[in-house]
Amino acid sequence: MSKGYLDPPEWYASLPTAYMSACVLLTDDQDRVLLVKPNYRPYWAIPGGIVEADEAPHECAAREIVEELGLTVQVGELLVVDWVPPMGQRPRTMMNFLFDGGVIVDPAAIRMQTAELDDVEFFCWEDAAARLPASTAGRIPSARRARKSRRTAYLPTEAM
Repeated sequence: MSKGYLDPPEWYASLPTAYMSACVLLTDDQDRVLLVKPNYRPYWAIPGGIVEADEAPHECAAREIVEELGLTVQVGELLVVDWVPPMGQRPRTMMNFLFDGGVIVDPAAIRMQTAELDDVEFFCWEDAAARLPASTAGRIPSARRARKSRRTAYLPTEAM
């Protein structure tokens, strides 16, 4: 190796790291957004979760929908990529990938996982955004625009 460069293992160990999460935008035939109410948070969320080691974000999104809602959906287009700086007790950046899951034709097929969720409900787009924390609420209108335009949105959240 040339002088001044780190060996690959040292160089990789020196790079910054980030947490990743992935979720799925699901709507019903009335164009309402599906949100879940986790029992471990005071606010609603878009269905999804943390990407596990060596798991691709779209695979995480599909897995989480099966786990949380008992549904197998086709994870479609990437709608939103959101960068959220460290905040609160989370010491690292969070990257979130929001995929399009399409329309749930039969909402009666939803089987809510009660170990982590208190509720599952469809909301109009504005009400859905209002139920999310300020740091993630922008994902809802951005996902709506991205779904219509078929162009992925990038949301760099400002440090609070």
